[in-house]
Amino acid sequence: MAEKKLNWSNVITVTSAMILIGSIVFGAAFAGGWAAAILLELGGYWTHILQGAFCVIGVFAMIGFLRGAERAEPFYTRD
Repeated sequence: MAEKKLNWSNVITVTSAMILIGSIVFGAAFAGGWAAAILLELGGYWTHILQGAFCVIGVFAMIGFLRGAERAEPFYTRD
């Protein structure tokens, strides 16, 4: 049976992309929550709730990105 070997090049590439895209996604989530609360004239409490909700959506987006990236750049190779 073929042994699985960790492909460090792909792991580092995907990790770097996750850091870059994650900072953009979560920055947009915080800014979007703040902007939506201002637009809807909600108080500070609701601002934090919207930011949290947008961050949860961001987590799901990042999980989807990670799954797609792992398919394109497999972490394990068979010898």
